[in-house]
Amino acid sequence: MTSDTSQSLSKITKNILNQHGITLNKNLGQNYLIDKNKRNQIIGFGDVDKNDVVLEIGTGIGTLTIELAKKAKKVIAIEQDENICKILTKRLKDEKIDNVELINDDALKVDFPKFNKIISNLPYQISSPITFKFLEYDFDLAILMYQKEFADRMNGEVGSKNYSRLSAMLYFKCNVENLTNVSAESFIPKPKIDSTVVKLTPKENRISDDDFKIYSNFTKALFQHRNKKIKNALIDSRHIISNIDKKILKKRLNAIEDDELNEYLSKRVVELTPEEILFLSKKLNPIFNE
Repeated sequence: MTSDTSQSLSKITKNILNQHGITLNKNLGQNYLIDKNKRNQIIGFGDVDKNDVVLEIGTGIGTLTIELAKKAKKVIAIEQDENICKILTKRLKDEKIDNVELINDDALKVDFPKFNKIISNLPYQISSPITFKFLEYDFDLAILMYQKEFADRMNGEVGSKNYSRLSAMLYFKCNVENLTNVSAESFIPKPKIDSTVVKLTPKENRISDDDFKIYSNFTKALFQHRNKKIKNALIDSRHIISNIDKKILKKRLNAIEDDELNEYLSKRVVELTPEEILFLSKKLNPIFNE
């Protein structure tokens, strides 16, 4: 059953959208949170105070933005929809809130101003690219809402169905913690599946940028064929790593005399830990790029 506070936020949201003749397009990730308790819980997870500059992607009409602005030093709010931006601009003016920098642009294309925390109900269709873009910046923590299936893949255990390129890539960049699930009933329009709020905390001792670039290419190549043996996956996706000819690569891989390397090459992709993928990528990169 929906709580009174949820009904209140739901009514406010629907009234604002109706007043401006806005119909939300869930194909564009426009699923607006209407559960006030969940909204407050998300903000609470961020532990926001007057020292924080918070980045928010996909602001919508300001369900998170306005409450964040009351607690933070500043909110950098990015919203691509021009009409929605106009609504939020008016709401901020009506609320006499002047510490929000509203950017009407594509979050994947703009450079982010300086911030130290991220709190967002992300547009689901950009979940993967925007997450990796976040990791190019320095920040203290991120509280982010994703589709539940995506969140499960972020934290997938080696060998499980959720173990993926995403979980392998995030492993060396940040700690991933699932905080709470959010029912599909908490949004309008109602999405097909539930969501999960995730906390990302950057790791202090990350691998070097050069090693991560090599690791990234090998991880992408391997997980194109997650159930194949390593050697076959690398041969089939060799173009992701380099322009090496298929016959030359086969010859070089078959000529490897290192027993440990050969043992890895006979394993299936989903059986390798991120550390093992890193080891392999550093060992094999010369073979692909000689």
